[in-house]
Amino acid sequence: MDLGLGFALVAAVVWGVYLFVLKRWFEGYSPAALTVRINAFALAWYAPMVLTDRSASAAALGGFGAAEVGIVALTVTATALAFVLFLRAIAEGQVSYVAPINKVVPMFVLPLEVVLLGEVLGPVQVLGVLVATVAVYVANYEPGGLFEPVRKAAASRPAQLALVSAMCYAVSDLGKRVALQELALPGTLWVPLLLIGVAVVLLPSAVRHPPSGVRADLPKLAAAGGIVAVGEHVTTLAFALLPASIASPVINTQAIVAVVLGGVLLGERYFRVRLIAALLAVIGVALIAL
Repeated sequence: MDLGLGFALVAAVVWGVYLFVLKRWFEGYSPAALTVRINAFALAWYAPMVLTDRSASAAALGGFGAAEVGIVALTVTATALAFVLFLRAIAEGQVSYVAPINKVVPMFVLPLEVVLLGEVLGPVQVLGVLVATVAVYVANYEPGGLFEPVRKAAASRPAQLALVSAMCYAVSDLGKRVALQELALPGTLWVPLLLIGVAVVLLPSAVRHPPSGVRADLPKLAAAGGIVAVGEHVTTLAFALLPASIASPVINTQAIVAVVLGGVLLGERYFRVRLIAALLAVIGVALIAL
C-alpha cells in the first residue's frame, strides 16, 4: 500500500506539470492532433521498458480474450474522449479554473466501484465526496451572490467540458484497475496499448485538422511525450497496487500543481480563490483515500 501511494503521489506531480505544459506550449493544436503526436513520442520514450519485459507482454497478449479486448477498448475510448474534452476546456478557460473542476474524478469513481465492483463506501469517503463537490463550487466563485458560482458553472462551457471529462476519466480509471488487477495485464503491455489505442481512436480527427509549425515544436512535443511516458508508467504502477478509489483520488491531486503553476507563472485571475478550491479538492480526495 505504501509503495502504491508513493507511485500515485509521483504521478500527481508529473501530471500536474503536464497540465501546465499543455496550456503553455500548445495553444495552436487541435486536441486530437496534439494527442497523437505526443503519444507517438511517449511510445518512443517507453520502448526500452517494453523491450525489458517483452516475454511477459507477449504471453499476456497471446492470451487475450473477449474480456481483455473489451476492457482495453472501453478504457482507451474513455481516455481519448476525456483528454480531448479536457484540452478543449483549457483552451477556452484558465488552467486554474478548469483543473479543480476536472480533477474531481473520484466523485464518479467511487459510485462506479460500489455498484460494479462491490466496494464499500464508508462515512469518511462520503465526506470526502462532499468536500470535493464544494471544491467545484469554490473554483467557480467570484464576488457576487451565493448561488452565482452555481449559475456560472451551469452556463460555463469550460466547466461543462471539464465535468464531462472527469466522468470519462472515472470510467478510464476503473478500466485501469480491472485491467491491471482483475485481468493481471503487465504494465509494460498496458502502457503501449493505452498510448497506441488512444492515438488510433483520435487519428482520423488528427488527419482532418493538421497543425502548422510542427517542425519547430518537435523539441516541445518530445519533452511532453517524455512526461507522458513517465506519468503513464507511475500511474500504471499505482493502479496495479491500489484500488481505483484510492489511486484515483491521490493522482488527481495534480490539480493543486496545475493551479499553483497557472497562478504563479501565468498570472491567472482569482488565484487565491482557486488555490483554496484546489486545497479543498486535495482534502476531499485525501478523505476518500482513508
